[in-house]
Amino acid sequence: MSLVQIMSLLLALSITLNIAVGATLLARWAGAGLGNAILTGAGAAATSLALYLAAVAAYH
Repeated sequence: MSLVQIMSLLLALSITLNIAVGATLLARWAGAGLGNAILTGAGAAATSLALYLAAVAAYH
């Protein structure tokens, strides 16, 4: 892998982690239990990472 690809993947993981934490905190603030909030954050992370990787695959 080239340096640009590695940096791009790290950027995607960083953004995904921020989205996951934000979704988890928002769900927790809205009154969801801890387990449900974590699952909500994990779902948001998986969705955002899948969208990013699909966009990268479509670009190439």
